[in-house]
Amino acid sequence: MFTDFSDTIIALSTPAGRGAIALVRLSGEDAILHTQQFFKGKNLLEQKSHTVHFGTIRSPQNEILDEVVVTIFKAPHSFTKENVVEISCHGSPFIVKRIIQNFLDNSPVRYAKAGEFTQRAFINGRFDLAQAEAVADLIAADSAASHQVAISQLRGGFSNQIKELRQQLLDFVSLIELELDFGEEDVEFAERDKLISLVKTVQEVVEQLLSSFELGNAIKNGVPTVIAGRPNAGKSTLLNALLNEEKAIVSDIAGTTRDFIEDEISIEGIAFRFIDTAGLRQTDDKVESIGVERARKKMNEASLILYVIDLSELFHQNISKAEFFEEIKEVENLGINTLFVLNKADFWNKINNESSFEWKDELQKWIENTNTIFTQANNTTSREDIEKLKSKILEAIQADDFNAGDTLVTNTRHYESLRGAKLALVDVLNALEMGLTGDLLSLDLRTALEHLGSITGEVSNDEILGNIFGKFCIGK
Repeated sequence: MFTDFSDTIIALSTPAGRGAIALVRLSGEDAILHTQQFFKGKNLLEQKSHTVHFGTIRSPQNEILDEVVVTIFKAPHSFTKENVVEISCHGSPFIVKRIIQNFLDNSPVRYAKAGEFTQRAFINGRFDLAQAEAVADLIAADSAASHQVAISQLRGGFSNQIKELRQQLLDFVSLIELELDFGEEDVEFAERDKLISLVKTVQEVVEQLLSSFELGNAIKNGVPTVIAGRPNAGKSTLLNALLNEEKAIVSDIAGTTRDFIEDEISIEGIAFRFIDTAGLRQTDDKVESIGVERARKKMNEASLILYVIDLSELFHQNISKAEFFEEIKEVENLGINTLFVLNKADFWNKINNESSFEWKDELQKWIENTNTIFTQANNTTSREDIEKLKSKILEAIQADDFNAGDTLVTNTRHYESLRGAKLALVDVLNALEMGLTGDLLSLDLRTALEHLGSITGEVSNDEILGNIFGKFCIGK
């Protein structure tokens, strides 16, 4: 996808559309030279790096296309480590198009491919592959937490940890392969006990990184959270209370919500997309049954389920013990993180004081051993109760353990590479336990090194790079 980095590229680097200012970026050895060809003002070739100059961009026929401010960055002190020019012009799409087309038609400059500026930065050693991917994450960040994680990765926190692990393993591989050169002399440069200890240490770190992916992915992409339960359990009321607005229609009539309603809020910097769904029940109403089916589909796609249970229904014994636990089992069998919301909490004391409620001890035991919270979701729900619910939601996705600066895996590609490294390290330990020869041991270690190296780009190929940078926006 990307083969020639000797030429000069150009693209709009601000969002397309009408605005006060637009920024057109050029990068390449001759970026300043080609800009000077159309710029009337100071001689850019004679100016220092990181300086700003006012002038006009003109066509070969000396037609003024726009008054602009040009900023020059001389290699290697630029984003791409090449000569870079940034042209700030008026934000009219017509003006932007004419300026870019002027370069394309009247100079060797070509239009940049998606992600090409960032790939040039990677190829030129500005940062490694994981940091380059963090650039895209930073641009896409839409919450405080996702911004913080992307900044940490861009500054090399995650990369440095991977590189340190890789270097320690590489040192041992070098010693083992040195032994192969002295095979006939039966020497051992790499102490096997130390290697076992190192591999176990690396395994622990890899396991920690793998376990961070669920939270990291949630922070990066937001948490799709489905509010589910029987009709009239208080789902829509709960959604309105979380959003602090009347988003969903609330009625005493069962089956009011026939499709799903969703909106997004940020809790402690993490984006949650709450989805209120139709009540789960058997129904002959064709429209409602479609809503129920969609509700089940949304539950299967969720990262977190808030399953609302109406305690008044239990108190009035409208739901039997068998029905209740069958319903709970059905939710738990989905294998999705679930917080059970026990709504109309004032009925809990009534249940405990009701002698005819025969299975309250079993219900109490279930509550004690399950992730639950009591709520009083109605029009008078206090903000204190909602804040407690929000804390419980954060706890459910383990976000309460997140601290700024923590190393989190947010990228599926990184996760798969770490899984590959984990399996290779298991093979290394098995090889050591079986007393296999150095050449086989070295092969397993190099497999682990390859997986770790693919994260930072120390081991890569054009296909992988094309796939990664091809997902960037043009101009970045």
